[in-house]
Amino acid sequence: MTTPSNAQRDPRDLPDVGSLVVGVLGGTGEQGRGLAYRLAVAGQKVIIGSRSADRAESAAAELGAGVRGTDNATCAAESDVVIVAVPWEGHKELLVSLATQLAGKIVVDCVNPMGFDKQGAYSLPVEEGSAAQQAAAVLPESRVTAAFHHVSAVLLLDPNVESLDTDIMVLGDERAATDAVQALASRIPGMRGVYAGRLRNAGQVEALTANLISVNRRYKAHAGVRITDV
Repeated sequence: MTTPSNAQRDPRDLPDVGSLVVGVLGGTGEQGRGLAYRLAVAGQKVIIGSRSADRAESAAAELGAGVRGTDNATCAAESDVVIVAVPWEGHKELLVSLATQLAGKIVVDCVNPMGFDKQGAYSLPVEEGSAAQQAAAVLPESRVTAAFHHVSAVLLLDPNVESLDTDIMVLGDERAATDAVQALASRIPGMRGVYAGRLRNAGQVEALTANLISVNRRYKAHAGVRITDV
């Protein structure tokens, strides 16, 4: 029996991404190192990038699990999927400089534009609407998505934490790209990638991180997000 060509595909049916090389720009920072470690332990080939190749190589050696370190440009060029985990202050400048290397690649922006004052964390306004939309604006030839905003770097880096109890909201305008990112997230034990809308909705997802920081400070926790009834 054949399936009609216009039949709706099950959103839980995700692609096999085991052969994809994942690069992490800003891979020497806590969030970048944590994501690199978890994906590598899950069986993904991972490269971390930094402005300094020596620093990236040192961080990769500490992580183990087959992670390789190099400079940002090489990391971007040699990866199929590239996670952007750099500080907000250098976000645009770095992506502009790597536009050629990132052309055609799935780019996963997990940057949260935030400020801090005596009252705690707060979301910063972004001219393009969000960090992910800024990435899309300066990388017109890349397949930009947004994900991994709300996962604790402390938990990611703790080898004693075997399962991360959190969902990853994935946003983007191309189904194949968001499906691939969902599949990557779902390779990490306890984690699940959930489609959460078009890239234009990334702003409120990035901003939610400020709320989670407030939760964590009040309750001395490492809070994440779970999507119910899915």
